[in-house]
Amino acid sequence: MSKIIGWWSGGITSAVACKLAIDLYGKENIRIIFIDTRNEDDDTYRFMKDCSDWYDLEIETISSTKHKSVQDVWIRYKALNNAKGAVCSSEMKRQVRETWEKTNTWEHQIFGFELDEYKRAKGMVLNHPQTKPIFPLMMYGLSKKDCIKYVQDVGIEVPKMYQLGFLNNNCFKTGCVQGGIGYWQKMGRDYPEKFDAMAEMELKITNMKGKPVTMLKDQSKGGGLVFLKPHPDYPEIKDISMMKGREPKPLFDCNGMCGINDLDKRSETEKEINYQIDLFNN
Repeated sequence: MSKIIGWWSGGITSAVACKLAIDLYGKENIRIIFIDTRNEDDDTYRFMKDCSDWYDLEIETISSTKHKSVQDVWIRYKALNNAKGAVCSSEMKRQVRETWEKTNTWEHQIFGFELDEYKRAKGMVLNHPQTKPIFPLMMYGLSKKDCIKYVQDVGIEVPKMYQLGFLNNNCFKTGCVQGGIGYWQKMGRDYPEKFDAMAEMELKITNMKGKPVTMLKDQSKGGGLVFLKPHPDYPEIKDISMMKGREPKPLFDCNGMCGINDLDKRSETEKEINYQIDLFNN
């Protein structure tokens, strides 16, 4: 018998959406699936176990069989970010989900779109009807802040990245290539080893490709590409040390439908993951 699929991303919203789906439809009718990039913070797997216990249901894991790591993807395609978003997300999340869809059957799919993501949900319904999506958080009118409280109220510790001030629990082993200038400024302050490793990757891919490859772009008037660290062959391109401090806007949790916002004009800050302490502490 086909079941309803709940996509568990490691983020707080998908965790609550899956629980609401279990309560609505019965755990015997649900499969919970996690697309593992092998690039998540170790605490994500602790949170996954806690959620599995909470659901009284196994969280299945699927991963790319084509790529071993996000680094493999970056080097293979000589790219980090492009016009369609993060190449690692496309290859190690979206392609994995789409392959899964072709070899399995289901009644519906559960996505953790929160209350203010109604345009994103409408875009999915209109432009990706094959997913047969259900949005439990929108049914109950829940925001991300509501979801944090929901999880805390049942005694589960929220993922470490939220406690550190990030609003997403994505790819913390390397840092997220869609993080934006403010995110990587924070990385440089708090996690210099991750910052340095990503800066080295930018320089390596730039040298391989023979032209600048960066994650970041200055969205201000007259902006342009921004390296994490200066590249000696491209002195005309700014690096992050030359940028003023920024507070980036939130990015969607990475759940295998990354980038789906088809009815909206592309936001200038779409490639930035927000970090702020107030959501978690207040």
